[in-house]
Amino acid sequence: MQPKPRANGTSVTEFILLGLVETPELWPVVFILFLLAYMATVVGNLSILAAVLVEPKLHTPMYFFLGNLSVMDVGCISVTIPCMLVRFLSHKRTIPYGDCLTQLFFFHLLVGVDCFLLTAMAYDRFLAICRPLTYSTRMNHTVQRILVATSWTCAFSNALTHTVAISTLNFCGPNVINHFYCDLPQLFQLSCSSTQLNELLLFAVGFIMAGTPMTLIFTSYIHVAAAVLRIRSAEGRKKAFSTCSSHLTVVALFYGAGIFNYMRLGSIKLSDKDKAIGIFNTVINPMLNPLIYSLRNPDVQAALWRVFTGRRPAA
Repeated sequence: MQPKPRANGTSVTEFILLGLVETPELWPVVFILFLLAYMATVVGNLSILAAVLVEPKLHTPMYFFLGNLSVMDVGCISVTIPCMLVRFLSHKRTIPYGDCLTQLFFFHLLVGVDCFLLTAMAYDRFLAICRPLTYSTRMNHTVQRILVATSWTCAFSNALTHTVAISTLNFCGPNVINHFYCDLPQLFQLSCSSTQLNELLLFAVGFIMAGTPMTLIFTSYIHVAAAVLRIRSAEGRKKAFSTCSSHLTVVALFYGAGIFNYMRLGSIKLSDKDKAIGIFNTVINPMLNPLIYSLRNPDVQAALWRVFTGRRPAA
């Protein structure tokens, strides 16, 4: 195929996504596995959202942010997996240039909101444990809405910056992406023009978008740990820390996968290992979050029981 040149110098009008496996015999198995994973993720996260809405005990700032996080997780997996499943059914592996950039934009938008919501949740734990007397005033409804709006604004700016920057690159030769969705590292490799400025931009913006939240989360939990250690009773320390353990687990998984994926550009050739990291980012993380937040939380478990059965659990 000889595509017509675009006005911005881009001659490639579509990309070929190789997907997770290239063996057609394995496609039905992969399709079923990822369909089940997608359904489990959507049901799990929407159940958490429903529990937060129907259970008065969960009408607190922490669970307000958790409800928003659940919506973002549904969005993150919905940006990538349904498109992949459709390609399995249609046996068509191409994605138009514009659709590829659109997927890139929304993926980074939703992941960026996730990033800042996790920071807001750490700040909430800091206020609840270290500033309990002023917690209700410092974390009122207005502050909660401002934090969520700020998360969306920062994430939108980040996603738009990267999408505009990638649109300035020329794609005039290879158009095969060894992945199951469009992302920056894979597109950088296909560009006919220099990606040095784009990579520097990714590191610079990434330092602000990920480094600042990580610093705030780390600082918050240093203060939380110091406050917890000052509690005299072991039971009190256990109860205080239990409210933070789920959040810390999600933070570690989220940032660990993100750093591994984006902070090693140019170090090694992108390979099938990147597909595994992509699965972790887009499927496993969103699927695990409802389990992590409900596994050791009796209030969430009771609320989920009420959602699914319509009645409160027996005392």
